[in-house]
Amino acid sequence: MAVGILFIAFFALLALGVPVAGSIGLALLVNGLAGSGIAPAYIGRSLIQGLDSFTVLAVPLFILAGEIMGQGGISKRLFNLANAMVGKFTGGVPMATVLTCMLFGAISGSGQATFAAVGSIMIPEMERQGYDKGFVTGLTASSGGLGVLIPPSLPMVMYALAANSSIGTMFSAGILPGILCGLALMIYAYLFCRRHPISGTSFTPTMGVFQSIKEGFWALLTPVIILGGIYGSIFTSTEAAGVAVVYALIVSIFVYRTIVLKDLPRIFLRAAALNAPILLIVGIATVLGRVLAMQKVPTMIASGILSVTTSGILIIILINILLLIVGMLMETLAAIVILAPILLPIIDGIGMSPVHFGVIMVANLAIGFVTPPVGTNLYTAAALTGIHVKDLTKAIIGLVCALLIAQVLLVMFPQISLFLPRLFGQL
Repeated sequence: MAVGILFIAFFALLALGVPVAGSIGLALLVNGLAGSGIAPAYIGRSLIQGLDSFTVLAVPLFILAGEIMGQGGISKRLFNLANAMVGKFTGGVPMATVLTCMLFGAISGSGQATFAAVGSIMIPEMERQGYDKGFVTGLTASSGGLGVLIPPSLPMVMYALAANSSIGTMFSAGILPGILCGLALMIYAYLFCRRHPISGTSFTPTMGVFQSIKEGFWALLTPVIILGGIYGSIFTSTEAAGVAVVYALIVSIFVYRTIVLKDLPRIFLRAAALNAPILLIVGIATVLGRVLAMQKVPTMIASGILSVTTSGILIIILINILLLIVGMLMETLAAIVILAPILLPIIDGIGMSPVHFGVIMVANLAIGFVTPPVGTNLYTAAALTGIHVKDLTKAIIGLVCALLIAQVLLVMFPQISLFLPRLFGQL
């Protein structure tokens, strides 16, 4: 009874427009008043304990590192490299934009930061060259979501915390799926540009591949240092986030000289503004997970589903549909912290690897970045370009279909997610 009231209160508050963290917190209080035995004092203590974690510290540090890199003009150097690699093909500039988002995602770890850094530069440039405005805006917004798959990825960090898994293992598991999703978008861009050729002249690379690598060397070295340090057991994932912040400062201030010391307070304040709601959601969602576990909700849901059907294929299909819907309605990190503890017993019951499931979960929720009604990249793109959300939604239909095809491949072939973790001896 109390559990039912908790969920009813949660979804009712969401429907009224209450922020996710507030909806969870108020629903927990209602749950306690309904006779669950969960005292408000326990909620307060658990909220603090949920954030009092060395591993959780990786989240704000990666956000800060991505913000420094984004403000440091790294995206332009990455585009020069991407354009030198694929710019000569049909649809080369849109394809280079997708590749730039993949490269920047390997630096920032955030889908929103990736879109903001790349989109503000590339959307006006592609529009000037004659590409369809709705297409390039939707493509860039969709590509920005790749940042949640390619390490270092904040959603992967959160899933590892929720699933009690290794962050390094989840990072390596996301590399090939991120590349697959990027290729799906690049193929769609190529086919679209074949059907809708531009009248103007496409952008010609201003430098060769080797010169662009030289120009962007220090930026490209960022994921190498982070992942190499983690996989080489030089430092932990949280320590890697701290190293990323220091490295981003050194590169932006002393190497590229795109940031001066007086810019740092503004950058730190912006990172703090991004961190505050995320950490509040993480903390309160952790409390929700503990309450649900105490009331044996994950076990009851798993038993209920497995009693209806033991078909692994059918269960995976239903879970994928659920995650796609949730991705449209809820912020990604909150969805992971809430749903991972609930769904993992079901996944365990059908014998699926939790690492493979983590990739599927993050990839499904990543599609929610560009799908209404909550898609953050969709609304950011509409505000940036002045395109009405309804028109932009139509423009992303083909792109979402391309990502769904990639998602089907990820589900059907677990080797895509598990190859690198096995190669690195993590499984």
